[in-house]
Amino acid sequence: MTTTTTAFVPARRVQRIKESPSSAAAARVRELKAQGRRILDLTVGEPDFDTPANVKVEAIRAIEAGETKYTPVNGTPRLRAAIRERMLRTTGVEYADDQITVGGGGKQVIYLTFTASLDEGDEVIIPAPYWVSYPDMVRANDGTPVILETTAENRYKVTAEALRAAITPRTKWLVLNAPSNPTGVLYSRDELEALGRVLEDAPHVRVLTDEIYDEIVFGDERAVGLAQAAPAIRDRVLTVNGVSKSYAMTGWRLGYAVGDPGVVKAINLLQSQTSSCPSSITQAAAAEALTGDQSFIDESVSVYRERRDRAVELLSAIDGLTPVTPDGAFYLFVDCSGLIGRRTPDGTVLENDQDLTLYLLDHAGVAVIQGSAYGVAPFFRMSFATDLDTIEAGAAAIAGAVADLR
Repeated sequence: MTTTTTAFVPARRVQRIKESPSSAAAARVRELKAQGRRILDLTVGEPDFDTPANVKVEAIRAIEAGETKYTPVNGTPRLRAAIRERMLRTTGVEYADDQITVGGGGKQVIYLTFTASLDEGDEVIIPAPYWVSYPDMVRANDGTPVILETTAENRYKVTAEALRAAITPRTKWLVLNAPSNPTGVLYSRDELEALGRVLEDAPHVRVLTDEIYDEIVFGDERAVGLAQAAPAIRDRVLTVNGVSKSYAMTGWRLGYAVGDPGVVKAINLLQSQTSSCPSSITQAAAAEALTGDQSFIDESVSVYRERRDRAVELLSAIDGLTPVTPDGAFYLFVDCSGLIGRRTPDGTVLENDQDLTLYLLDHAGVAVIQGSAYGVAPFFRMSFATDLDTIEAGAAAIAGAVADLR
């Protein structure tokens, strides 16, 4: 008897989303390297530093002590205490246990937030440029991403006037990411207070503030969050953070959020039916990262600052490129509009930023990510979470490739 198998058709929620452009770029780099090509990879959004020694030692201690069992859904008491302590120390805001949720990375926490809160037709305002995953996370959870354009004049930050115009009766969330991926820009306290005043007039709108890069700041003052700057709306602000970027723990997978107990309870309910809890070993390591020796942050940020300054200097010297000087994080967002319309040595016209990034990859062996993936074109994003030699070699290769354009 012959049977046939019906071709698998993904659920509509899956069909609505696309592969992460950063993941696709990383896969292409791996493929080319496997073919023997020398590729200068400037796509990677993770620190090139090793995890701090005290954090690794604590993970080993936890393993040897048998701390390898299930934990409460919202984390071990020790981790929750560490999160409370860290938030009070860095923001001056005190949170209770029922205002804390933890997950397998900040990305999972953000996804579960949308799963817990969005119904079909709910709108989420996302300023562009944006981290590539926000719109697809919203779509996957039946929401409608509302992309809010920003301008160079405002350093690609949403203004109070633009926010007010974008809010509708169906707006459920505003997403704020600062320091931003991909621009690295920060909001000042005055700018956040102005946004807060708009939100006071829109009590149905909540704000998800993604502050995963808040320790990687290049000025003299640390980043200010919306929950600090606008206490009148604090009960509607869900602040998401984690240990991945600040402590070079991307693979450990630990993120957290603090905010309204009702939102947190719904996220924790979903967590209980998905992964149950984050890794117990990672939780022990994260508690040490948040409350232990913090010298790694100062040391790594000093290195990032040096790399930023060098990268800005080199890219600014290339005809047709204008980088946005970041306040934090470890990315350059580079305006490449001056190169669109030029011809490659084989006569191909560069019609958009994706054409340019493919040209740089094929002609110069430099991997960057097109700005259109972040909702703004023509740009490309270059990571400086790599050594100075790679940054300088990459910039030189880009300069050579640009010089070959006609």
